[in-house]
Amino acid sequence: MRELQDEHHMKSLGLQVSSPGYDRQVVADHANNLASKIRSNLTNSMKALGVDILTGIGTIVGKQKVRYGKVGFPDNEITARNIIIATGSVPFVPKGIEIDGKTVFTSDHALKLESVPEWIAIVGSGYIGLEFSDVYTALGSEVTFVEALDQLMPGFDPEIAKLAQRILISPRKIDYHTGVFASKITPAKDGKPVLIELIDAKTKEHKETLEVDAALIATGRAPFTKGLGLENINVVTQQGFVPVDERMQVMDATGNVVPNLYCIGDANGKLMLAHAASAQGISVVEQISGRDNILNHLSIPAACFTHPEISMVGLTEPQAREKADKEGFEISVVKTSFKANTKALAENEGDGLAKMIYRPDTGEILGVHILGLHAADLIHEASNAIALGTHVQDIKFAVHAHPTLSEVLDELFKAAKVNTAGSHSMNEPVAV
Repeated sequence: MRELQDEHHMKSLGLQVSSPGYDRQVVADHANNLASKIRSNLTNSMKALGVDILTGIGTIVGKQKVRYGKVGFPDNEITARNIIIATGSVPFVPKGIEIDGKTVFTSDHALKLESVPEWIAIVGSGYIGLEFSDVYTALGSEVTFVEALDQLMPGFDPEIAKLAQRILISPRKIDYHTGVFASKITPAKDGKPVLIELIDAKTKEHKETLEVDAALIATGRAPFTKGLGLENINVVTQQGFVPVDERMQVMDATGNVVPNLYCIGDANGKLMLAHAASAQGISVVEQISGRDNILNHLSIPAACFTHPEISMVGLTEPQAREKADKEGFEISVVKTSFKANTKALAENEGDGLAKMIYRPDTGEILGVHILGLHAADLIHEASNAIALGTHVQDIKFAVHAHPTLSEVLDELFKAAKVNTAGSHSMNEPVAV
């Protein structure tokens, strides 16, 4: 939709499109149909593998014992050799915010897209808020961000956040308030708009009241771990998260491992991403099968599905500098632009940047951040390098197909300078 509406972009490619429009219901149906198709595919795969699916609310009643049941039916109790908690998370709604699911809602409701508001406030400018600002502005809404921290997009590498602001926020119908909390949000009713009371994040003084058509609460997610019966096995959650060690084994209140009990995914809070949960699950199954496996969370990539996309793996530049100061080593940073990439230029999508933070003494890759066309697909070369311990001096000789966007990373790796005296190539013999 965004591309079709961009007359300048279309004309520069020699394309003519007359008055693009969309059908809101069909857009919403596409999202819903996709979700149910994936859900039924997964269910069928599990059944085909011989997995029994027991439906009901599960509670751990003792070591290797689970009780489950539906409301109004008698409970069943089962024993299992190993138990994995994988209850995930739910949208987090700060107090003072009243959700009606229609005019004040979370990402769960937003995916159903029951209407496209003319003006929507988005509380929180992390991944979720940013992705929905992309959707709503493409469909014609005006967006106002409300961010408690002093700058937009906290959690992203600051340089990437700054560029994202120039590409994803400034040219669009988006304004923002930073350093403020939404202390109270009242849904629209009786012809009145949604009211958002803003207070200063530091002084807590009232700043202003926004009147908008709708508000999306994108303040992150909270672990879904209440009622699991953890008290029966002496486990105490930490801010709702189930404490685990590096092998995802649940820890009890005395700091000891609870045998045969694991927790994966958002419920343990290590890294709240779906693919991190899958990787943790694989790690646990490996261990249960007698093969030790420890997942390197710093090698897990993350992506933000805006247009263009943002992706990252490893440390941000400030995090890397902090680590370097603490451990006494130097870091270097290299950057490449999408503007010099043939494929990006062919598509008239030259906006973007890739940056890498690495150690010039050893060539170890500490972090890679990409903002640009298909960034979410491009990051995996870097995340695999981190996972496999591949250093810059080795990966810079890898050959990339031309013309492809992957050459942005090729340029990035080749731009890095490693002090060869202090480093070695994986192909060279090393005296131990």
